[in-house]
Formats: sequence, C-alpha cells, structure tokens
Amino acid sequence: MTEDGTAQARRSSTTVPSSALWLGAFGAIPFLGLAGATPFLSGPEKLLAAHTLAAYGAVILSFLGGVHWGLAVGSDHSSGGGKLSARLAVSVIPSLVGWASLLIGEAVGLFILAAAFAAMLLVDLRAARLGEAPPWYPGLRIPLSLMVIAALLVGAWTAVAGRT
Repeated sequence: MTEDGTAQARRSSTTVPSSALWLGAFGAIPFLGLAGATPFLSGPEKLLAAHTLAAYGAVILSFLGGVHWGLAVGSDHSSGGGKLSARLAVSVIPSLVGWASLLIGEAVGLFILAAAFAAMLLVDLRAARLGEAPPWYPGLRIPLSLMVIAALLVGAWTAVAGRT
C-alpha cells in the first residue's frame, strides 16, 4: 500500500459509519429533550421528567454494557479464560449500576448515571485503543457521552433544585 493509501485506509477506519452516527444521534434526543424540559417543569411533571431521564439513562447504560458483552464473546478466547471472564464481568456492571440508580432516587441516581457514563467512556476508549472495539468507536462515543453526561447532570441539578 502506498503512503497515501495507508493514510486513506486509516481515515476510513476511523470514520464513523453513517448508520451508527444517525442512530446514536437519535438515541441522544430523549436525553437532550428531557434535560432541556426539566428546568421549565414543576411539581409532579418535573419528577416524572427526572424519573424518565433516569430510566432512559439506565437502559442506555445497560446497552453500552451489552456492547462490551458482544465484543467479549466475539473475541479470540485463546488468550485465556481470565481475560474473557474479566471482560464479561465489566460488561454486566453497567446494568447493575443503572438498576441501582433507579432505586436510589432521581437526583442522586442521575449523578450516579452521569459518573457511570463517564466510566463507560473510559472503558470504550480503552477497548478501542487495545483494538477490541473498532477504530471509529471513539468518534461516536466521545460526543454522545459528553452530551449524555451533560444532560444527566442538568437533570440531576434541576431535580436537586426542585427539592429546595
């Protein structure tokens, strides 16, 4: 491959597929809509919006864990069962954290979800750096994670402000 061909192949391998980009963007809409609405709501409507934001966050956090389950079971298992077991364990933690965040309550639960999304971003970036996730994955996960974390923090802040 020529030098230009190598550079072009590298760029194309880091280009987020349009379907992933569009589906990811559509998946961010509930986060942005609910977080954007909560400052303008009061009473039961604010509580419902915060709970809905937390529930959606828990579902999407579980989805991100499922991505890592899929990466683990689709990988080469010849390097030893310990690595596979660790990757599978890491993949189920997001579901447990998401579920626990719903039991804790909206304000604290939304803060926990924001921290969990930040932690998953680090896990995603590490997986891409190690070649366990596609090279384009960080280009999708970084902007989506930042939007989601911001939305969850806005939701948490308005849930706390609504209690005072």
